[in-house]
Amino acid sequence: MGTQDIMVRTFFIETHGCQMNEHDSEKIGSLLRHRGLIPVPAVDQADLYLLNTCSVREKAARKVYSRLGRLRRRKRNDPGFLIGVLGCVAQQEGAELAKKAPFVDFVVGTHRYHELPDVLDDLQRESPSRGERRSTRVATSFLDEPTPVEMKVPDREGAFRAAVTVMEGCNKRCAFCIVPQTRGRERNRPSSLILDEVRRVAAAGAVEVQLLGQTVNSYRDPSRPGYGFAQLLADVAAVPGLKRIRFTSPHPRHFSDAVIAVIAGNSNICDQVHLPLQSGSNRILRRMRRQHDADWYMALIEKFRRCGRDIALSTDMIVGFPGETDADFEETIRLVKFARYEQMFSFKYSPRPGTEAFPWDDDVPDLEKTRRLTMLQRLQREIQLEIHCDKYLGHVVEILVEGTARDGQRLFGRTKSNKIVNFFGVEEPGEFTQVRIVEAGPNSLLGEALVDCRLADAV
Repeated sequence: MGTQDIMVRTFFIETHGCQMNEHDSEKIGSLLRHRGLIPVPAVDQADLYLLNTCSVREKAARKVYSRLGRLRRRKRNDPGFLIGVLGCVAQQEGAELAKKAPFVDFVVGTHRYHELPDVLDDLQRESPSRGERRSTRVATSFLDEPTPVEMKVPDREGAFRAAVTVMEGCNKRCAFCIVPQTRGRERNRPSSLILDEVRRVAAAGAVEVQLLGQTVNSYRDPSRPGYGFAQLLADVAAVPGLKRIRFTSPHPRHFSDAVIAVIAGNSNICDQVHLPLQSGSNRILRRMRRQHDADWYMALIEKFRRCGRDIALSTDMIVGFPGETDADFEETIRLVKFARYEQMFSFKYSPRPGTEAFPWDDDVPDLEKTRRLTMLQRLQREIQLEIHCDKYLGHVVEILVEGTARDGQRLFGRTKSNKIVNFFGVEEPGEFTQVRIVEAGPNSLLGEALVDCRLADAV
């Protein structure tokens, strides 16, 4: 019997997870466009479907298989339709994913994205006979290279915001975290390449840049001894045209005095810093292997409070970690009251295969986890409402307009402190405007555009 020809002309990428995953999808899309493929807005229009996955959230792998299962019928009816799985679940599951979902054409891990064009070429050369099934290609081994593979920078013409990779991977061993297993050890890009990319995106019109890395502030230039994140941040801040600079995701241990001084001394570095805590209990922090205790962490907060700028702090928190007692949780509550975060991402602990804590006894009942999470989130809402009323209500803020709000009527934009503000206006995405905050809730701010921007006391 004859072969089933495969002609891949269009592609659709579905992305789950963090900013790094989103930026990876940008780079992958650029690779595919460079190869001549055309992006389409929906999977039913695509010859190639790519699922870029995240394994941080609970039951991530199960959700991936569920999503793939919904495409199985189309694959059965159209063998020329290609399915590829990328990202952290691909890295974690590898050949197991190929066994559980044999209709998937390829599984490519986090170090191998640059090989996608070759994978597609091989698939098209090796079209199976009609009725036969092609074996799934699996490429999930880590590279030994000390720096990330350089991929074609995405086309960003007209984009007002750009993400730039600083480093990949993580050398930490937090007991709950799968990132070292899915992203590998730290690999830092040379600062010359980072700064060249930042200058290019600024020259192309980007007014905001976000520097990305799993532990971004641990950055060390592999080609310039002694050149670390503080110097990189200062050099990025000096690039002409950049109005806002953000970075994620940092680790508290790598906020040196030098980094804090650079943040304090450059007004275009946004006045919002993420300080992932996870727990306020020293006993639990030790079990988590977080490399800091509560007193050290609170001293770091005090450094930001004394740095000369009003820095909005955000954090990550886990409740119900194995062994967490009521007393441990009360320590978390105490620290949250001290820190007064302006934003918090909080979750119930759930075991992740491959982590150190996975085989531990998950001894906090789910109902108790829910109770603690509810209490923590209620406290955080109260704190946010107080901050929104005291710090923002009645004040004028500078907004970088991002687009149309969810109600379809207003616009929305973001302050330098990373607050989303909805308002009526006529501005285009990428423009700055001044907005007075007229209504404040615990999770949102409502503003009205100013006629006379000279009145601004921008927050």
